[in-house]
Amino acid sequence: MKKFVASLVTLVVFAGFAAAETKIDAAKIVGKWEVTKTDGEAPKGAIVEFLKDGKLAIAIDLNGKKFELGGTYKVDGAKLTVKISVDGKEQPEDTDTIKSLTDEEMVTIDKDKKETTFKKKK
Repeated sequence: MKKFVASLVTLVVFAGFAAAETKIDAAKIVGKWEVTKTDGEAPKGAIVEFLKDGKLAIAIDLNGKKFELGGTYKVDGAKLTVKISVDGKEQPEDTDTIKSLTDEEMVTIDKDKKETTFKKKK
């Protein structure tokens, strides 16, 4: 039993250390991304453009009605924090975890453990 507990503690410590060490290359996020799969609230087909200056633009088409939103973002380690304005009113910050980020795909996980997959637009 002691051996099992020691192994479990070691696993938790190393897993926590690995998660803390995760660093995302923030430069890779710059560009236009399309939501291709989602378990959460992000509408499929939405386009999110991350600009170099920390600003973002979102274009959404819901049942033929187009919406454009603006805001800011920052990447800290594997955390992506977004602040959006809707009709001139700032919404509360939303922080997701970047599960993976390549030149072509990004997967994020929200606070409810729901994943969203983005594909980079050419």
